[in-house]
Amino acid sequence: MFNSFAKKSWLALGVSTFVFGLASAQAQEKVLRIAMTAADIPRTLGQPDQGFEGNRFTGIPMYDALTHWDLSKADAASVLIPGLASSWAVDAKDKTKWVFKLRSGVKFHDGSAFNADAVVWNVQKVLDKSAAHFDPSQIGVTTSRMPTLRSARKIDDVTVELTTSEPDSFLPLNLTNLFMASPAHWNAKLKAVPASVTDPAERAKQAWAAFAADASGSGPFKMARFVPRERLELVANKAYWDPARTPKLDRVVLVPMPEANARTAALLSGQVDWIEAPAPDAVAQIKQRGFSVYTNAQPHVWPWQLSFAEGSPWLDKRVRHAANLCVDREGLQKLLGGMMAIPKGTVPPGHPWWGNPKFDIKYDVAAARKLMADAGFSQGKPLKVKIQISASGSGQMQPLPMNEFVQQSLKQCYFDVDFDVIEWNTLFTNWRKGAKDPSANGANATNVSFAAMDPFFAMVRFTSSKTVPPTSNNWGYFVNKEFDDLIGAARTTFDDKGRDAALAKLHARIVEEAPFVWIAHDVGPRAMSAKVKGVVQPRSWFIDIAPMSIQ
Repeated sequence: MFNSFAKKSWLALGVSTFVFGLASAQAQEKVLRIAMTAADIPRTLGQPDQGFEGNRFTGIPMYDALTHWDLSKADAASVLIPGLASSWAVDAKDKTKWVFKLRSGVKFHDGSAFNADAVVWNVQKVLDKSAAHFDPSQIGVTTSRMPTLRSARKIDDVTVELTTSEPDSFLPLNLTNLFMASPAHWNAKLKAVPASVTDPAERAKQAWAAFAADASGSGPFKMARFVPRERLELVANKAYWDPARTPKLDRVVLVPMPEANARTAALLSGQVDWIEAPAPDAVAQIKQRGFSVYTNAQPHVWPWQLSFAEGSPWLDKRVRHAANLCVDREGLQKLLGGMMAIPKGTVPPGHPWWGNPKFDIKYDVAAARKLMADAGFSQGKPLKVKIQISASGSGQMQPLPMNEFVQQSLKQCYFDVDFDVIEWNTLFTNWRKGAKDPSANGANATNVSFAAMDPFFAMVRFTSSKTVPPTSNNWGYFVNKEFDDLIGAARTTFDDKGRDAALAKLHARIVEEAPFVWIAHDVGPRAMSAKVKGVVQPRSWFIDIAPMSIQ
């Protein structure tokens, strides 16, 4: 079912030597070359696209947020740590207000100062339609990840107040997705827009386009060269404010390469030093050739998210349970060379949010067939379902062979599965439009992998009536008052132990109602040259390039 690496390695040969060749002036530099799964360079203007691969490669290296994930450990879950904010606290009397204390002395790449005014400006860029720098193109990848944030107010140069629409204990976690771009640098780009362009929205659009081509954040790496669809080159920011993340590398070269066998061939031939998601059937060869393969359990779900719109075949819970019981996950794990974990839900047993659900996700064909028969389906009368999938993309693992495997696995339980295969970034955009939108193209499920490292990302955005499109990622319109009440209890609990208990109740009910077919948890496989040192593969979707070096 899975095409061999050998048959497709020739794809890499068509890649121009321009993409990989480094100028002679760079010969003595410490250069790290990375082949991503994305088909294009993630956006560089501060709010990346291309899913969380964008955050991984153009967000976290080039920018900072008020809060960061700790990516320094491989043997413990990533937790929230201070970023550009040194501390924060919710107002004891009004829990819709948070006060953040900011770091002093931080500079953007253009030399301008980071301060409370910059925070207010960056909140306005996605929330304030009257702001001169408001950018509609950045909304989808920002506000859907922090839907309760409403405004920011400067208290003094190092203190800012953020306001939410309702008490929301998840806000500091969500803010890891709001990257801080330089207001001064953007204003310089705006001034360069020709005076003949008089429409304010068009002027802002052109300024953002110019900013994206010559970006300025405050992160450990600075933009040096940008060629859309070909390469992004970053150079070290030796003046970075955090000594632990001041780069040892001189330059990082990012190359989009969506085809797994092409990435693998590029690594084996020495054209790149690091590839995301190597071809599974080439892992043994990669190791034999002396390359390192890094994996780690991570909060990452690879599912089918199901539609609950009128007429959806998934409205019958028996059908949803049957699908979850009919996936041969151990067989899929073998197909992937062991590069996946078998899920029991969104989080694993033993996790503080587990909650002991009554429905057990396992491989039980007999039980699945009985459920389907009770629902009126049989081998002669299968249930037709259509899934919108991608051919590659951030966190999508190996989507074509994986989906084909699941298609065959479900066939034995009277499912007739059809696919609508589209480009990854389009699939990700459609995810926010929802199952009722024409972009679904008749699909009643979508295959978008997702991060599960915080409560909003793991559960709330898929099961709240407040997160249906276009607000966030409740693509399937799963709406249930019981779930809204459970979410409200968790969101308004500000002590960790109480919040975990509330989230455990929510997770148990999610597994029992099964708005997903849980298929796999990713382990984030990436292969690297042995020359790359200081690699920490965290229990996270993300990874930190800054502490790495190359010999």
